[in-house]
Amino acid sequence: MNYSKIIKKLKSLKNQKNIDGMARFGINPKNTLGISIYDLRKIAKEIGKDPSFAKASMGRHELALKLWDSGIHEAKILASFIDEPDKVTDAQLEKWVLDFDSWDVVDQVSELIAHTPFVAKKIFEWSERSEEFVKRSAFSLIAEVSWWDKKITDKEIEKFFPVIKKAATDERNFVKKAVNWALRNIGKRNKKLNKKAIKVAKEIDKIDDKTSKWIAKDALRELTSDKIQARIK
Repeated sequence: MNYSKIIKKLKSLKNQKNIDGMARFGINPKNTLGISIYDLRKIAKEIGKDPSFAKASMGRHELALKLWDSGIHEAKILASFIDEPDKVTDAQLEKWVLDFDSWDVVDQVSELIAHTPFVAKKIFEWSERSEEFVKRSAFSLIAEVSWWDKKITDKEIEKFFPVIKKAATDERNFVKKAVNWALRNIGKRNKKLNKKAIKVAKEIDKIDDKTSKWIAKDALRELTSDKIQARIK
């Protein structure tokens, strides 16, 4: 499973029908092969189990860097699946974020970034950036850590509320949806954060702005629902 073999395998799985379908869901079709996330995770699993990496000069981290530089949509996602969080650097993330050109790449790579020591730093830094996919990354990361990170405290998560409020008037589709996602995931974490997220959503709803009102009302609809209230009781 060296670099050349992986690229060859990815290209062999190209599916034009899938590419067309992905484009309809707002996924950038440029340099895209139309490979499902399911198949990419299967390949990542094969790479992870390959014993040759223990002796090879190119480990999984180095392979991930090379796959990313191929520019292939699926290779970039695969790179994030196989990279080793403890070897990821700040410089690497700053390089990668400039290559974000599709919402699905942002959200899949966020899973990797969320396991690095840089996650909080990047949330605050990238939320101030103007590029649509860079800014989306900040809120995708909030959604990620709020959902699965058992170590992050409520107090740490609450620091993200001002970031969410500040971005609530950004009307760009991929930003506003991520802002909404971040707020909803915080509010689904536990009862205490649910109450605070609802309060923040109501504050956002008071902003005289069409985008902020959409974010607020959509978040409130889920966070106050019987389903969520029963789950966090």
